This record gives sequence, C-alpha cells and structure tokens, in this order.
Amino acid sequence: MLESRHTILIQKESHVSLAQSELLCTPEQYLALEREAFERHEWLDGMIYAMAGESPEHSLISANVTITLGSQLRGKPCAVYSPNMKVYSRLPSDVGLKGLFSYPDCTVVCGQALFHDEYRDVLINPRLVVEVLSPATERYDRGKKFLRYQQNQSLSDYVMIAQAYPSIEHYARQTSGNWVYSVTTELTASVAFESLECRLPLAEVYDRIVFPPLDEADPFP
Repeated sequence: MLESRHTILIQKESHVSLAQSELLCTPEQYLALEREAFERHEWLDGMIYAMAGESPEHSLISANVTITLGSQLRGKPCAVYSPNMKVYSRLPSDVGLKGLFSYPDCTVVCGQALFHDEYRDVLINPRLVVEVLSPATERYDRGKKFLRYQQNQSLSDYVMIAQAYPSIEHYARQTSGNWVYSVTTELTASVAFESLECRLPLAEVYDRIVFPPLDEADPFP
C-alpha cells in the first residue's frame, strides 16, 4: 500500500494516500534516499511514495505465494524473490523522469538475475510479478502499475490476488505481445504459469485466511 511522502523524509507526519508528492527526484536520488531509509518507498515518474503497513491477510498471502512457488521452482533455473527486492520498469526509449521502482509482493526471475546497478537490490528482468490487492491501491495495481510492469520485456505473467475473497487474476503475455486475461475463484482450482511450468493452487495461496461475509468483502463495488 502506498502513501506519498509530502516532503520526502522531512515532514514525516504529512502524507495522503496515493496523492502526488511535491518534490521530484531522479532515480539516483530516490535510490540514495531509499538505501538509507527505515521505511520502504516506491518511485513513479519522479514522485516518491511511502508504503504503508500491510494487513495480516496481505502478509500471509504474500508468504504463502512465496513458499508455494519457491518449493515448485527449487532446482530449476527460476528463483523467487521476497517483497524486499525492488523491480525497475522502464522502456529503453523513455527519457527524463519516467519509470517505476516498486516492491512487488513476489517476483520470479528465470536465468541470470540482472540488476540495475552494483548494489544488486533492484531487479530489471522479472519473469513473473505478483501483487496482493488492497482497497487503497487496487486501482493503482490494475492501472499505472501494470502498464509500467509491461515495459519489462522479460515479464510473461502478472498476477493480482484479492484478500477478502478467493480470486486470482492472471495476465499472460503471448508471443504476439498481447496479454490474455483469466480469473480463478474456486478454492479447489489452480492458476497455471506455462512459462514457468508451475502453478498456484488457491487452497495454498489462501491457507489460514478467514474470509469475511460476502457482503462485507464486496467483490463488485
């Protein structure tokens, strides 16, 4: 979840959910600040946003996904990275303050991991990206964030997971460059990732999650 830091690490009490920060930073300035910060932040087109704390459900789902994928990919040429690893998304043709530094809830890289710089804390070749949705950031995850993730030519799969009810949405990139969308809502079902030769069973993703009554979850606002 994101909140903008009004004057980036100076006026810490002043932040509004998903509002634009007033200061513009270059990627180099952002990374210098981020590597010294106690809290995590994301960078979008020169704006820095502070990440708010996550719910217990969010944390459990993220951990379940990491464990499930990690166990299936053990011994294979693909590796699973935790939410502490940043991903940089940017088109080679972009100029100026364009791009996204983000902390996906889970990232998979196949083959050699490529990094933004010598610090080796920013991946630039994700194969799969997973985001756990929350009310505050769902629109952002579905919109601007997905558009930026697509700029990574290595990305073949983008996954969004609901917290309050069983639902995994999957975008799979085709050889044509188009994306095919699917949604899986049955706890007995699985989401398959052909490019990784693995799958996400919903029963494992939602292990230990207690869903609220449907009218409270409101999957169709």
